[in-house]
Amino acid sequence: MQINIKEKNSYSREMSVHIPWDELQNDFNKHVKHFNKKIKLPGFRPGKVPVKVLLKQFLPSIEADFVEHALNTYYLKALKEKELIPVNKAEVEKVDFHYEGDMTFTAKFEIEPELILPKLKKKSLKVQKTTYIHDAEDVDKVIHDLQRSHSTMETVEDGADEGHFVLADLQKLDHTGVPIIGNKLEKQYLKVGGGVIKDENLDKLKGAKAGDTIRMFLTENEQGEKSEYDVSVINVEKEVLPEINEDFIKTVDPEATTEDEFRANLEKRIKDNYEHRSLDAFERQLSDAMIDLVKPEFPPSMVDSYLDHIVEDVKQSGRPGAENLDEAKVRETYQSVAERNLEWYMVRKALINEHDLKVTKQEVEAEIRQLVDRSPQHAQEIEKYYKKPSNRTRIEDDLLEKKILDYLQQFAKIKEVEVKTKDLRQQEVHDHD
Repeated sequence: MQINIKEKNSYSREMSVHIPWDELQNDFNKHVKHFNKKIKLPGFRPGKVPVKVLLKQFLPSIEADFVEHALNTYYLKALKEKELIPVNKAEVEKVDFHYEGDMTFTAKFEIEPELILPKLKKKSLKVQKTTYIHDAEDVDKVIHDLQRSHSTMETVEDGADEGHFVLADLQKLDHTGVPIIGNKLEKQYLKVGGGVIKDENLDKLKGAKAGDTIRMFLTENEQGEKSEYDVSVINVEKEVLPEINEDFIKTVDPEATTEDEFRANLEKRIKDNYEHRSLDAFERQLSDAMIDLVKPEFPPSMVDSYLDHIVEDVKQSGRPGAENLDEAKVRETYQSVAERNLEWYMVRKALINEHDLKVTKQEVEAEIRQLVDRSPQHAQEIEKYYKKPSNRTRIEDDLLEKKILDYLQQFAKIKEVEVKTKDLRQQEVHDHD
């Protein structure tokens, strides 16, 4: 078998294969015997038709049947001989074969390109590391959120005021003010002075009582489009927050016995969360900086395959609208994500191979032990979960990622910045206005 490989670029290959008849003959003869068993001819028992008769009457069919079988066999043999692993289905063309003649065909496919990493130097990866400076208001905000998650609703009799909630049926109207049949939303909550159109909700709903009908515009979507509705008030309610007392603290933080301990525990959680946020952003910048330095190429078919998996995951997710999924929209949404992840996959793989990075069984066991020590009350569940090989593989992959990023850190030029959490809160308020 003669194999010729043309490299169109770093990942596109065109493989021309030539198989002489003397290499094909045994396979062809076996195929004729197999074909013989499927043929019924008057005067012959199944499988006993003389080969000459078969070839005379069915040669074109036998040739076509053999080619369909042989193409895959010899394509795979050629790939193995040349140590090539395609990442997509080959486009096979220029197929030529006739009885007692040689077979030729051409296969076009893509492979993962070999990535040659540049020699890294000190400070060649420019990244930023953020230290978040939190304050007492962060703790107050978390406590308020916890209070809200344990709040109760109480009916208001003397009319809605700012911050209250109006439970109502919403009937959509056309441009002439006539109700649109089928466009009614029942038992919806509207916050007085809340939502995207705060002022209008406040002006129109303030003073509302059960039984009132109020005509007003409500925002339909994220683009800010509005439609007119008749708002039929069912009830007006206000949120009642629980007091911060011993019972409340015991409910939300069993490890605390006093308000000071409760606040200290929350502050530690806040600090840990911001440290994780900082580390995640730093590691993302580190990998992005490496991608920008290397500029890896990858085959378009790998992106297509990645997006195929995302589309399938969304279909299987059971999310609302999954049955009428706009696949083109999903692909467009995740295109840049797929490209970035494949770039990091290529760089990551090259780093692992070049520096022989690996994770031992002992390191995986030690990581599982740490998880158990952190949550001793869930020890059995954790140990059972990580007996499953696929779950252990996740830990192994996470540990390997950490080794890669730890290696890259020695080549990082780090700019340290401080961000006050009060500035983040102000930005959130601005974004919601």
